[in-house]
Amino acid sequence: MTDRTLPSHHQDILRSIERDLIDSYDEELEQEIDDDRLHDAGLLQALGIHKDSVDDNDMSRKTYFLELLRLQGELVKLQDWVQHTKEKVVVIFEGRDSAGKGGVIKRITQRLNPRVCKVAALPAPNDRERTQWYFQRYVSHLPAGGEIVLFDRSWYNRAGVERVMGFCSEDQYEEFFRSVPEFERMLVRSGIRLIKYWFSITDEEQEARFMARIHDPLKQWKLSPMDIESRSRWEDYTKAKEVMLERTHIPEAPWWIVQAVDKKRARLNCIAHLLEQLPYEAIAHPEVALPARVFNSNYARHPVPESLYVPERY
Repeated sequence: MTDRTLPSHHQDILRSIERDLIDSYDEELEQEIDDDRLHDAGLLQALGIHKDSVDDNDMSRKTYFLELLRLQGELVKLQDWVQHTKEKVVVIFEGRDSAGKGGVIKRITQRLNPRVCKVAALPAPNDRERTQWYFQRYVSHLPAGGEIVLFDRSWYNRAGVERVMGFCSEDQYEEFFRSVPEFERMLVRSGIRLIKYWFSITDEEQEARFMARIHDPLKQWKLSPMDIESRSRWEDYTKAKEVMLERTHIPEAPWWIVQAVDKKRARLNCIAHLLEQLPYEAIAHPEVALPARVFNSNYARHPVPESLYVPERY
């Protein structure tokens, strides 16, 4: 509970931390709950979910779970269609630090085959990569037929963090903007379906999320020195984002902005929109018949030494 004696700004931060903690708990529940169990009254009661109407400004946890599971079911159909048709899909997720990109990527991939839906989250370029054609290290992660690749940050690093932090020269920056529209048109002409999202949060929300990371030992690893530096350069990042959107919003690969202050709504809105961008359909498959277990009379299972077993502490 927030302390009413604290200044209003501090109360807002505490409320955001509380929401973040609840979201963390819900993340664990998402791994376990399926559609049938969600309708179980006993489980709903245990989760503190009540069968009440949904307020316009406050999405209930039940509504969130039901919609997420429904959308994830559609993502499975999308995956099946991509495999069947040998489509190639690239989805770019950009936004400020702590904007929620990783959260929506996690919900997209949660129930999909990692061999079909892959995540590319590249580290800073090494010395060799810095001397390559700028797009070269990203090209190797592009999909083959029947694959989806989600870029958790992408070649747009040059238009954002590299620009703001001075990691690229003015000439490199301008060359990026000359090249990227042609690069993306080339990808689209080659048959890649390219979709680009920018996750938008407010200054206050980013501060609150950073504070939550500072005080949560399980999330402190998410807060890098670069993240800390970005707080003091909020306006520089805003200017860089505005230039990026203006100069790289092309008909072949437009930008889509996700309002991401509310994490749960952002996830549902982004996934629903992503599904609308692709003409997928359910693929018919023959029914699977499980063969009978074969028993051989001359087979005897060998004993396993007790020392090989993991101790059962729980």
